[in-house]
Amino acid sequence: QVHLVESGGGLVQAGGSLRLSCAASGSIFSINAMGWYRQAPGKQRELVTTMTNSGSKNYADSVKGRFTISRDNAKNTVFLQMNSLKPEDTAVYYCNAEGLHSVIYWGQGTQVTVSS
Repeated sequence: QVHLVESGGGLVQAGGSLRLSCAASGSIFSINAMGWYRQAPGKQRELVTTMTNSGSKNYADSVKGRFTISRDNAKNTVFLQMNSLKPEDTAVYYCNAEGLHSVIYWGQGTQVTVSS
């Protein structure tokens, strides 16, 4: 089992920045990749970015050039640096981890609200 805890959400004005953190615990050795998804009200959950253990990164077109995923292996933590935020980035952001046999783990989510 992998336990994920997000932090760092909040309210920010358009054009501002936020940094989300996701701390992983439990069967860390089983994690193949981690990432971030988001879900806006009335919409489906969508991919924001992922990062494999080899360091390969993938971003949604809507966040390319503005968001950056990184990790601190010593702290088993993944970060999402969000710059130039837009009102349409408003959503609950979920940390995600893929473990052995493609088992998916989710955090509880953290709210990000961008005001215009």
